[in-house]
Amino acid sequence: GKKLGYTFNNRNFHNVSLGQGQEVVAEQALDLAAKEGHWVILQNIHLVAKWLSSLEKKLEQHSEGSHQDFRVFISAEPAPSPDSHIIPQGILENSIKITNEAPTGMHANLHKALDNFNQDTLEMCTRENEFKSILFALCYFHAVVAERRKFGPQGWNRSYPFNTGDLTISVNVLYNYLDASSKVPYDDLRYLFGEIMYGGHITDDWDRRLCKTYLEEFIRPEMLEGELLLAPGFPLPGNMDYNGYHQYIDDTLPPESPYLYGLHPNAEIGFLTQTSEKLFRVMLELQPRDTSMGEGGVVTREETVKALLEEMLEKLMDEFNIAELMAKVEERTPYVVVAFQECERMNILTGEIKRSLKELDLGLKGELTMTSDMETLQNALFLDMVPDSWIKRAYPSTASLGTWFADLLTRIKELEAWTADFSLPSTVWLAGFFNPQSFLTAIMQSTARKNEWPLDKMALQCDVTKKNREDFASPPREGAYVHGLFMEGARWDAQTGIITDARLKDLTPAIPVIFVKAIPADKQDIRSMYPCPLYNTRQRGPTYVWTFNLKTRENPSKWVLAGVALLLQI
Repeated sequence: GKKLGYTFNNRNFHNVSLGQGQEVVAEQALDLAAKEGHWVILQNIHLVAKWLSSLEKKLEQHSEGSHQDFRVFISAEPAPSPDSHIIPQGILENSIKITNEAPTGMHANLHKALDNFNQDTLEMCTRENEFKSILFALCYFHAVVAERRKFGPQGWNRSYPFNTGDLTISVNVLYNYLDASSKVPYDDLRYLFGEIMYGGHITDDWDRRLCKTYLEEFIRPEMLEGELLLAPGFPLPGNMDYNGYHQYIDDTLPPESPYLYGLHPNAEIGFLTQTSEKLFRVMLELQPRDTSMGEGGVVTREETVKALLEEMLEKLMDEFNIAELMAKVEERTPYVVVAFQECERMNILTGEIKRSLKELDLGLKGELTMTSDMETLQNALFLDMVPDSWIKRAYPSTASLGTWFADLLTRIKELEAWTADFSLPSTVWLAGFFNPQSFLTAIMQSTARKNEWPLDKMALQCDVTKKNREDFASPPREGAYVHGLFMEGARWDAQTGIITDARLKDLTPAIPVIFVKAIPADKQDIRSMYPCPLYNTRQRGPTYVWTFNLKTRENPSKWVLAGVALLLQI
């Protein structure tokens, strides 16, 4: 290509930043440039969604008969989601597109965070040492919270739009506070950064705890004594100039790994596995609808679905007869109430499963007209996915249909065993409930009634035993033994009775039976305890159930940063 000899200060160059009524200016610049062969830069066109169709027409109009040196450059911020793409197709099809990907990995993110400042920033505060140390720690914090998203729910329960504004405003706040007080107000600074600047985005209590914990680790008096590690093998640097800090990152930051975020290497395995499973699921959905089986035999989609449908209908038991069950109960204890609620929910779910399967069966036989609901159900069965109308009436689960249905049958069996005589099972499968909270609350209710304690002053104490469910023949006198829990982010050491580092590639180790009992809240032992969230599934977030205090010899902050949680299903 030939060089056109243009420079940015050339008068043949029009730079228009859109928004605030600049559209008319942009149109005039385009008309002039098309005639004279100038260049036009239109910045931030995402701010003028309504004007984009006029721009498309204008560009089309100038595509013929304009000066051969006429060029248009357009810039826009990336859209937050696929459905908010607003740039007209015509513009996209007729342009050369360049995208600037957000950096990935701590190395790129830390450099990018530091790029928001310069040597002048570092020199602007009289308390140079403190200012530089906290500024660098903030850059590391900013890079960590942004990049931790890639670990899915073990990183953050929900996804947040942290941005460079959070970092630059935090540094301004830091400057103002250091200028105004004689000693460094660490608590105030952490509160402002963690609860307001970054915390302003956060909507989940556990994510708030995580954000606060990072700041407690990174921003504290020890940082000025040269004893602070931002990550294993990465000490907070001493007093350097601006380029020195960039050089320090290149020389000292260990290679990318979950350790840089306080996570265990298993977090990466989990996140990569889930990503590839998602990819395969999409590929499966894109398959042609009828698959030949070779040897001339074709198993149609209908036949596959019909066989599955018949098998399911055959395996589903009758619904629970609640009136009959109520008749044989002498006292409606809190546990009995939970059992009835569970039977009712189970009836609603199995009722819908039977109704929808029978309807589809008639549709496949040609006795009913196929509706879009029946089509959707047929697709789900064929792709081994749990149908939406079942999910709505069920419990949180990430399983495929085959596993989900087997699990449903196990849940029904457990309920049948419990409602046979309503005596509490020797160990209770907590994951088997639609509403595990109601069972845990019932433990507190029955203890409160027995001892005449007020319910709102109660708490649950969980002692992890050294035994498995087979080792228990009867329930405890008070409380309940629960089995079937898993830990993610760490493991439970049964011999020493504490949380300890996970083993590589063992992502969700099982926990022994837990003895859950109710105690007055003020009798809780909270020393050397990690308040561990319990979730229904690995999606965490909205599937939160309860908090169990678990013993730890190490600082609980380690387990907060590692995203350690208990799960009912894996």
